[in-house]
Amino acid sequence: MEPTLHNCLHPWSFVALAVAVVALDACSNTKAAPPPPPPAPVTTATVVRQDVPLQIRAIGAVEAFSNVSVKTQVTGELTGVFFKEGQDVKKGQLLFTLDKRPFEAALNQAQAALARDKAQAANARAQARRYAGLFTAGVVSKEENDQIGTTADAMEAAVAADEAAVENARVQLQYCSIYSPIDGRTGSLMIHLGNMIKANDTPFLISINQIEPIYVTFTVPEQMLAEIKRHAAQGTLPVEAIIASDNRGPAKGKLSFIDNSVDQSTGTIKLKGEFANADRRLWPGQFVDVVLNLADERNAVVVPSQALQNGQQGQFVFVVKPDMTAEKRDVVLERTQGTMAVISKGVAPGELVVTDGQLSIVPGGKVALKSSPAPQATAPAKGD
Repeated sequence: MEPTLHNCLHPWSFVALAVAVVALDACSNTKAAPPPPPPAPVTTATVVRQDVPLQIRAIGAVEAFSNVSVKTQVTGELTGVFFKEGQDVKKGQLLFTLDKRPFEAALNQAQAALARDKAQAANARAQARRYAGLFTAGVVSKEENDQIGTTADAMEAAVAADEAAVENARVQLQYCSIYSPIDGRTGSLMIHLGNMIKANDTPFLISINQIEPIYVTFTVPEQMLAEIKRHAAQGTLPVEAIIASDNRGPAKGKLSFIDNSVDQSTGTIKLKGEFANADRRLWPGQFVDVVLNLADERNAVVVPSQALQNGQQGQFVFVVKPDMTAEKRDVVLERTQGTMAVISKGVAPGELVVTDGQLSIVPGGKVALKSSPAPQATAPAKGD
């Protein structure tokens, strides 16, 4: 009987065959390892040391340096207006006149009464002197002498009263001409020519605002008061007023007033900046952005504000290391000033921080620089 193929194969042959099949199947299922992710494209900036101003920002309102509501001190008909609405006027400039005739008549009457009483007083004093001589000679009694002397004294008192009446009438006549008490700009005319006006009545005749110099009033939280007072004790603090849609730059002034109490309802304190306003850029009632400069912080470590990121453990930045990998670095933010952030701990000058592209970064992963501009000390952005 001829041997079959089954009988010719050794049992270990089947084992080897199975192993070969398994190995072949494993090799067929093995895939190539995926390539590493490409470097994340980022924009960076260099950490630098520079002087950074210590500033307080607020919204301010422009106020007139002084405001006068002009009223009349006598009653009469308005007979003259010697300016135009919105015109600049000087201190002492004639603004209005009232009908003077009643007051001139009153002055004349008072002067006539004074002249009469002076004549009577002179006669009474002469008579008193004669009676004094007669009393010495024993011709008249003491009672008669005293009566004549008293009459003379009364007439002199009447003369003094008449003199006061003349002065009062003269003052009332002067009130018929109304002059500007300050240099300033007039507003709307409230009462027009020909109207009867009453003394100290409402409405007033005209409002005058002094706008050279001018104030800008603003409020800050009371927590800043101690620092403001500390810096103000060292010298005058500069104040800037940034005017919307004005490309000439901020107006320059100085801090001139710190209120004597904190507003308990708001927890703020009122301050005023004084501006020369020679160019009339500031106008009463206008709203402006105010920057109060307290001091300059020397050699502060700064990074662009957009480099800061917020995490569960606080704020951090991505630092690009020399091997072009990104390191997540916790930082301590001291304050922000405009587009710059002052860092007290976490980064050193000369290091590169990522300012754009943080979302695509894997900590420890590779990055590719799109650009690396050096930060510039720009003017603080409005609204910080």
